[in-house]
Amino acid sequence: MDDQKKGKLMREPKKQETETKQAHTMHPILTDTHTFLTVENIGVKYGKIEALQDVSIQIPANRVTVLIGPSGCGKSTTLRCLNALVRNDTGIIRYEDPDIEGLTETELRRNMGYAIQSVGLMPHLNVEENVDLVPRLLGWPRSERAQRVEKLLKLVRLDPKVYSKKYPHELSGGEAQRIGFARALGADPPMLLMDEPFGAVDPLNREQLQNEFIRIQRKLHKTVVFVTHDLDEAIRLADYLVIMKDGKIVQADTPERVLAAPLDEFVERFLGPDRSLQRLTLFTADRAMEEALSGTEEGAASHLDDCSKQTYWQVNAQGEPIFGYTQVGGKIIRRAIVNGTHTVQQYSSLKECVSKILNLGLPSAAVVCEEGRLCGEVRFETIQQISQG
Repeated sequence: MDDQKKGKLMREPKKQETETKQAHTMHPILTDTHTFLTVENIGVKYGKIEALQDVSIQIPANRVTVLIGPSGCGKSTTLRCLNALVRNDTGIIRYEDPDIEGLTETELRRNMGYAIQSVGLMPHLNVEENVDLVPRLLGWPRSERAQRVEKLLKLVRLDPKVYSKKYPHELSGGEAQRIGFARALGADPPMLLMDEPFGAVDPLNREQLQNEFIRIQRKLHKTVVFVTHDLDEAIRLADYLVIMKDGKIVQADTPERVLAAPLDEFVERFLGPDRSLQRLTLFTADRAMEEALSGTEEGAASHLDDCSKQTYWQVNAQGEPIFGYTQVGGKIIRRAIVNGTHTVQQYSSLKECVSKILNLGLPSAAVVCEEGRLCGEVRFETIQQISQG
């Protein structure tokens, strides 16, 4: 079978293959999905150093598995074993999904998306050529490749007309990471491996990239294995959280269960003392959002009273919030709102919402849609209820 046919087969699995997926063993923790691949008792040695020791894990399909732990715990080595960049000395990896079952090592690497901290864009290729790299290697027709690049750049919110012909040195750190993510998705891989992909960007860009990742994952439902050293990021992004130490898996479960019941003293110390606050990273603003009161400045007084637990939002002609009003002790308090600085997006965490609320001194945070228009609010009383649940 030539490369072009293999590329098409990867993107358009036969009906029989799809049915085979449904018959797979259910994942032991996430019972609403099946197991994509199984790692059984793998070990990796570098000389006398045991990088991995008897690691076993089942990766759930269409979910985000996050590997986290102290530096040198083996999380990146585990990730690289999955696409054969690192060969395990002991144990086996079973690729149970028909999209990757039976592939050679070279085919496996080409058919798994891979995004890393340093981005790894080819400096001599422009953005279009970087994103097009894997589809071209797989022999996709030129017309399909051009359409795919345009679609992916729009997916990561970069205008193809502006960015297609730019070179990596012309991109900001956040833009480069978005291009790296688009390239990893280039051939519509059945599995995506991400090794600290947002680790090299500043905190603000990192938060925005996390929001984008959540938005894209909800749309695409990819099987993702994600390595990070950032606990907030791990809890926020993970469907299945795997904590590692000294080349071994210490605990693997949903973030909710890990936070509620750390398996041992190490996990408890690793999670830190503010586990109640960490729970707020599990929820996004759109899942706690309620209807917002909004209008012109004149409407504020008539909508507010001393018992109000809402904010009245003054919006401009485009529907963007520009002032927030609340009433305390019979006095109306007004706060200027700068979109982006004082607002949250639909995929922002409730922890971020708390920060905005405390910063402004209002009873709620304004939630804006992709165009910046007010689409709802998250109230502090709702966050309190969730944190105590």
